[in-house]
Amino acid sequence: MICVIQCAASKNETAGYLRRPDGSKVLFVADPENGPADAACSFAHPDDIIEKGKTWRDELLSYNEAPDNNPLGLLPAWQLYQNETYALLAEQFGVDRLYILSAGWGLLSANFLTPKYDITFNAQADLYKRRRKKDYYKDLRMLPQDTDEPVVFFVSKGYVPLACALTEGVTAPRHLFYNSATPPNAPEFMLKNYETRTRTNWQYECAKSFLAGDIEV
Repeated sequence: MICVIQCAASKNETAGYLRRPDGSKVLFVADPENGPADAACSFAHPDDIIEKGKTWRDELLSYNEAPDNNPLGLLPAWQLYQNETYALLAEQFGVDRLYILSAGWGLLSANFLTPKYDITFNAQADLYKRRRKKDYYKDLRMLPQDTDEPVVFFVSKGYVPLACALTEGVTAPRHLFYNSATPPNAPEFMLKNYETRTRTNWQYECAKSFLAGDIEV
């Protein structure tokens, strides 16, 4: 079985940054022009062009292809986020069967070296961090379309459209837990309601319950 869990706002303090030619740190956000002026690093969008048609996303892919001892100190996606659930999922599923649904970068394999970023679908987040449906993102799609393993998703309602879009064409069974009065619009997924009083970040509780064998797909 393959597991997909959404990203988180809280990042590991030791996580590295992509950098500009002058060595300055870059933090990726949804709306760089409206970020705070007193920030410790400059802002960019993942699909901003660096030079000659090359984007930061292209730069990150190139870096992953030849990390050369990882001089920027980027962390694998499963280690980028502070919540312990990512490590628990990696331990039980294995890193090769764990994927992160990132609002900034797309559907990432767990071992993909990922820089610090602050992009979310959370409607309560600061405007410059918030990704909207109309925004352009050239999202990565790292889950193989021809996988025959069932895929289970631990994502909140705001991330469901991205999960649908980035797994379109996957023929393996896709299972989605949800925690809302109305089931999400995910017609090709097998839906299962997860009952809990937790309303914020309930997906971590759900994932831990799944790992403990308390719930099944």
